[in-house]
Amino acid sequence: MRAADALTAAAEGGVIGDGRTGANLALGVGLIGVLIGWLALARVASRISTGNARTGGVAAVAVGLVGTALAVLHLATSSGGPGTGNGMVGAVVAIPLSLIAAALGLRTLTRSRHAQRTADRVEHERELGSA
Repeated sequence: MRAADALTAAAEGGVIGDGRTGANLALGVGLIGVLIGWLALARVASRISTGNARTGGVAAVAVGLVGTALAVLHLATSSGGPGTGNGMVGAVVAIPLSLIAAALGLRTLTRSRHAQRTADRVEHERELGSA
C-alpha cells in the first residue's frame, strides 16, 4: 500500500468505523503533537531535564504537519456538512490544533538555537578571559 493510499484510508475512517474515525485520528495526532511540543519547549526553558529539546521540536513539527494533512484530507473526502455525523467539525478543530503543535515545535527549535549560540558565546568569552 502506498503512503497516499494509507493517508486516504485513515482520513476516510479506514476499513471499519464511521465517518468520525478519520477526524478523531486527526484530533488525536494533533493533541499528541501539542503535548510533544509543550514538553520540548519546557526542556529548552530548563524546567525539565530529560531528553533533547531539538529532537522534541522536530517531532512536534512533523506530528503537527501529519495531523494537519489528515484533517485536510478528511475534510476533502467527507460528504455532507457539519452535524451529519461525518466528523467535519472534528476535522476543522484538528487543523488549528495540529498547527499549534507545529508552531510549538518551531518555537522550540528557535529557542534551542538561540540558547546554543549564547552558550557558545559564553564559552568563547571564558577562553579569551583565561588567556
